[in-house]
Amino acid sequence: MTHSYIHIAVKRFLQKLGNNFIDQIWRLGAGARLFALMLISSGESFRRFRLVVREVYFTGVLSLVIISVSAFFVGMVLALQGYNTLQKYGSSEAIGVLVALSLVRELGPVVTALLFAGRAGTAITAEIGLMKATEQLSAMEMMAVSPVSRVIAPRFWAGVIALPILAALFSMIGILGGYLVAVPLIGVDAGAFWSQMQANVDWRFDIVNGVIKSIVFGVACTMIALFEGYDAPPTAEGVSRATTRTVVTSSLVVLALDFALTSFMII
Repeated sequence: MTHSYIHIAVKRFLQKLGNNFIDQIWRLGAGARLFALMLISSGESFRRFRLVVREVYFTGVLSLVIISVSAFFVGMVLALQGYNTLQKYGSSEAIGVLVALSLVRELGPVVTALLFAGRAGTAITAEIGLMKATEQLSAMEMMAVSPVSRVIAPRFWAGVIALPILAALFSMIGILGGYLVAVPLIGVDAGAFWSQMQANVDWRFDIVNGVIKSIVFGVACTMIALFEGYDAPPTAEGVSRATTRTVVTSSLVVLALDFALTSFMII
């Protein structure tokens, strides 16, 4: 009897594991199909660019407050922590380099993408999920209007446009916060702060690589939010779970992509 129970438990576990694996493979294929349809339908979005501009305002402009405040405090914390460490080695004048490189290379794109997923990504998922639950997407199809070209594509391109801009603003505001702590508060020489930053921050290997990261994160976060909303079950619980999956999946994907991109850029 004991062996039969163990056999049944193992069989059920393997069945559940297999079903979950098949479900994830199906979702990956559905997401790739939606991405391909969105790219094919993007021409109409660019012809009616006002739709993209409206979504840029929704995803980008309305995220400026949380991005700006977070960047300012991140920059100040970097300056405090960096000065405390660099002072031990007599390199406190290099605090500007530390703040700038930390923000431009890593923290700017990564933290912006995480905040974007938490604020704009969840809003996109909830909006599209509610449109599906209230049968607005079905109504568009009945009127011969493609939901992919009218709803999905403008939001996708808006996210791809907005996130790199937000990441650049995050880095600039963070550097300003670091300057306000390092120079007026701690007493680091302002000329040394800016001159060492200018001499050691490289356009190609630092700034351009940070922009590439932010673009990739914008594609990933926006597409995950769109797919979760489009694939959400048309119920309140389904939309709620889709919104949670957007944050979790986007955060994990951003961190994994950051490691992969950093590895390629360093090598």
